[in-house]
Amino acid sequence: MSFTFNGVAQILVFFVILVLITKPVGLYLIAVFEKRKTWLDPVLRPVERLFYKVAGVDEQREHDWKMYAVAMLIFSVISTVPLYIFERIQNHLPLNPAGQGPVDPTLAWNTAVSFLTNTNWQNYSGETTMSYFTQMAGLAFHNFTSAAVGIIIAVAVIRGFTRRSASNLGNFWVDLVRCCLYILLPIAFVYALVLVWQGVPQNFNAYTHIAGIQGFAQTIAQGPVASQEAIKMMGTNGGGFFNANSAHPFENPTPFSNLLEMLSIFAFGAGLIYMFGKLSGNTRNGWALFGAVSLIFLLGAFICLGAEQAGNPQLAKLGVNQTANEWSLAQPGGNMEGKEMRFGIGSSTLFATVTTDASCGAINSWHDSYTPIGGMVPLVNIQLGEIIFGGVGSGLYGLLVFAILSVFIAGLMVGRTPEYLGKKIEQFEMKMAALAILILPLSILGFTALAIVLKPGYSAIANAGPHGLTEVLYAFSSMTGNNGSAFAGLGTTTVGTPSFAFYNWTGSFAMIIGRFAFLIPVMALAGSLAKKKIVPAGPGTFPTTTPLFTGLVIGVILIVGALTFFPALALGPIVEHLLMLAGKTF
Repeated sequence: MSFTFNGVAQILVFFVILVLITKPVGLYLIAVFEKRKTWLDPVLRPVERLFYKVAGVDEQREHDWKMYAVAMLIFSVISTVPLYIFERIQNHLPLNPAGQGPVDPTLAWNTAVSFLTNTNWQNYSGETTMSYFTQMAGLAFHNFTSAAVGIIIAVAVIRGFTRRSASNLGNFWVDLVRCCLYILLPIAFVYALVLVWQGVPQNFNAYTHIAGIQGFAQTIAQGPVASQEAIKMMGTNGGGFFNANSAHPFENPTPFSNLLEMLSIFAFGAGLIYMFGKLSGNTRNGWALFGAVSLIFLLGAFICLGAEQAGNPQLAKLGVNQTANEWSLAQPGGNMEGKEMRFGIGSSTLFATVTTDASCGAINSWHDSYTPIGGMVPLVNIQLGEIIFGGVGSGLYGLLVFAILSVFIAGLMVGRTPEYLGKKIEQFEMKMAALAILILPLSILGFTALAIVLKPGYSAIANAGPHGLTEVLYAFSSMTGNNGSAFAGLGTTTVGTPSFAFYNWTGSFAMIIGRFAFLIPVMALAGSLAKKKIVPAGPGTFPTTTPLFTGLVIGVILIVGALTFFPALALGPIVEHLLMLAGKTF
């Protein structure tokens, strides 16, 4: 491990700013979803009422967990159809100056599922595949709605944990409208203007064709980038307008835009944790969970930075240490492979850690080019369920599942029925928590094993040795975790090949499982807890506002992750790291 002052300072400054914005974001979320007065009410309240009137929604009526989940599924299924159609007929639709043709049916299906589930896995290059119309009316629409669904599911789960003797968790349609109107749309509008100020394009111009400085022809893509970039980051969607994503200067032009994009990835995840603590009646409940995810985030950020700053010892410039007379194994300047010179190792590794702690998937460097341990950090972040602040909403309800598991273990230690927020955790709650935890590794490891043994799966691997396994494992971890980032060594983008169809279909199922099969048991858990009465704390009650509880949550998260994924990691990045130290190349 090797560290520079610049890299360490960036991590600490980022974290301090995140802590400072957590409470204001949380308080605004509370105001919106508790229907308290906001400064936007005079403008947006009439618009909100109009939506309800046209749609026939009774905003006073609330749903139980089953009705809430069914409404969410109906909305998700119906809203997927227009995106698929737009992709298939975009050559007949307006705003297509580059003349993009219809998208292949399997790719169109994979992309529709990807944006529906907030994954934004892109098995294509954005600027050479999608028209402006498809980008805006299809992809950007789902960037808003999939983010909104994630947020409001988390809000419904918070209600389940904090309400007492209740049967309802809110109204799905009201929550969806308020989330889009009061939160995502106004913030994204301002955010997009800031990005335009920083140099991000927002136009409908045709691509510019010029002669490069060496005389060869060059096409410069542009378009309505800023509007999609804003919601892509704050909605933890991650799908880029350009293939290079946030490494492209038109998506992420300056150090300020880079910092702003990283903060926007974590903002709502952190705010929802504060909201949970506030509505639970004791903000220390929220800060205890905030402390747990903060420590895991900082651990991952420093490990990734240290690994990349040390680089590959096989590329080291060997020299004699004059004080200790020892050989230096550090690569001078660290591992800059796959990283933008304007960001360097510090901003690149921090971005990689942030984007995989949340279910975002935006990248400003190529994770496939990281050292084995540096690349393992983003992979492990996803496999832990992306609960470290997490995606919009999904991070919190995943974290609460681990909180339930932690108090259950604590209850076993003292021989007492576990309680959380004064509610007894009984058989049904533990079944739902266990089901939610088991679903993700079943999909990740199952599809990875399938890809390794079937020819359409393994024929797409471009790298020999353990790195090839890591690429497949990362792909299905990312798709199941609704992240969307990738190790780029898989050859899955050639239309018409068996690998193209295989990864589009298996990836679609992995994304659906990661989004909905995980979400349903969590909703059932919240619905069950909402009905329970508050039990007065006794001498055997395990306190959930202390550093001890924070430590227990961290331990449970890491132990469950290690028990589940260590064998696969041992065959991939861990053995690759050991072979690298031994001088083995592939």
